[in-house]
Amino acid sequence: MYLLDTNHCSRLIFGEQNIRQKVEQIGESFIATNLIVAGELIFMAQKSEYKQENLIKVNSFLTDINIYGIDEETTHIYGELKADLINTFGPKEKAKRRKFTTKKLGISDNDLWIVSTAIQENLILVSRDEDFLRIKQVQNFLLENWIV
Repeated sequence: MYLLDTNHCSRLIFGEQNIRQKVEQIGESFIATNLIVAGELIFMAQKSEYKQENLIKVNSFLTDINIYGIDEETTHIYGELKADLINTFGPKEKAKRRKFTTKKLGISDNDLWIVSTAIQENLILVSRDEDFLRIKQVQNFLLENWIV
């Protein structure tokens, strides 16, 4: 089962051929995303030049794809992962580490929620975002990029 990140979902929505072929090859029932990606897609449509047209496309896509939610287990994975990243890559002094954020590492909270879902559900995360490579140094998970 695959969890598509925002960059792959948006390319699928707008018909990128190699992404569509990959989904057809795997089978639509094995493709999913999560609530965080859904929110990012809606935000992208809201701020686009063709807002109404893009909202229709996004909403249609979201009704046709399995969407994983966030639950108590996801929150524990997220919290542990974020702490591990800061402990591994952040300042060594405890006082500085308390105020340090993963954003300073180039890792967004949204991406932490997305990877937490993939870890929890044992899904292959599909993204081209390089911050996931850094996260893999702390927590192993399956990662693919279908964008050529």
